[in-house]
Amino acid sequence: MAVKIRLRRMGAHKAPFYRIVVADSRSPRDGRFVEEIGYYNPLTEPATVKFDEEKAVQWIKNGAQPTDVVKRLFAKSGLNEKLGK
Repeated sequence: MAVKIRLRRMGAHKAPFYRIVVADSRSPRDGRFVEEIGYYNPLTEPATVKFDEEKAVQWIKNGAQPTDVVKRLFAKSGLNEKLGK
């Protein structure tokens, strides 16, 4: 089973916010997921990103692949230093 860390869209029409979830790569964007590890709100100034770093590191060490957007969010928050990248 290929596992990805990706964004799940929530919120109203034209007012999105996203949850950072761990999901099977075959499931749809807003479909079934394994675990929720945080959220991202691009509408606040500055954008709000909050996630459980311990869970994110554990999932990445177990083989979960973050999507490009999630990689960028992790890099901005300094998670790459904890991973040794």
